[in-house]
Amino acid sequence: MPAGIVERLTRADGPTFSVEFFPPSDDAGVQQLIGTVDALGGLRPDWLSVTYGATGASRYKTFSAVGAIRGTADTPLIGHLTVAGQSLGEIRRALDAYARLGVTNILALRGDPPGGGVFEAHPDGFINATELVRFIKGYGDFTVGVAAFANPHPEGSSELDAQILLEKQAAGAEFAVSQMFFDPQVYVSMVGRFRALGGTMPVVAGIMPITVPSQIERFGALSGAALPAAFVEPLLAVSEDRAGFREVGVDLVTQLCRDVLDAGAPGLQFFTLNRSTATAEILGRLRAEGLAEAS
Repeated sequence: MPAGIVERLTRADGPTFSVEFFPPSDDAGVQQLIGTVDALGGLRPDWLSVTYGATGASRYKTFSAVGAIRGTADTPLIGHLTVAGQSLGEIRRALDAYARLGVTNILALRGDPPGGGVFEAHPDGFINATELVRFIKGYGDFTVGVAAFANPHPEGSSELDAQILLEKQAAGAEFAVSQMFFDPQVYVSMVGRFRALGGTMPVVAGIMPITVPSQIERFGALSGAALPAAFVEPLLAVSEDRAGFREVGVDLVTQLCRDVLDAGAPGLQFFTLNRSTATAEILGRLRAEGLAEAS
């Protein structure tokens, strides 16, 4: 029987490799997703992760995507679950849906409000991800992971983020996956703060390949901090050369992976945007160097 996610993360035979997908909005997107899952399947990822929609309709697409992946791959799945905009009853139904699909690994998140804006707790829901973790652990036989903020959360600070991550662990979280970052020291410092407080759970490094110029600003906003100059300058130097930009982007992200693995990251989770090529290239390089062996 394959090792569970936590067991795999804590084994001494090398880092994990996993990929995150989002639920497609139409049939063409579903076919692209299935093609990406197939393309990455030969790389033998340790698990696949599927994000959670912000509205009822998009949440249905999450379960549809999970079902589609389950039909084409036997790799363990992590289903995301958020607090934002959901009542306790909706959260129960989501967990029941995951269980029916055979998904027993959950990434518990606060999430962003549907439509953006300031987060407000649902009157019949939870205030934060810590409460969600505690509920899930009491609700069924689920392995629960959480998000870790490499760059400070916009509503907090680095120190507060470390304390909240510790509280999530105390509530029952067994592993964490960091938000994307582009400076290895940001990840190393975040893990160091967590460990200094007594945190013990593994923290997977979240990696976003960058292949087109428009992603520089967009990924900076998503990661919570502008991309570092040492990362951006080589990209801007080739911004008019589509192929050259992509090549430099893959080079830079591959080096980022090397740096965090050298620093002790227990695994890499690639945010794929439902595409496979850049992730496959980066992982291929790492494996050729003996840094990310297939499990």
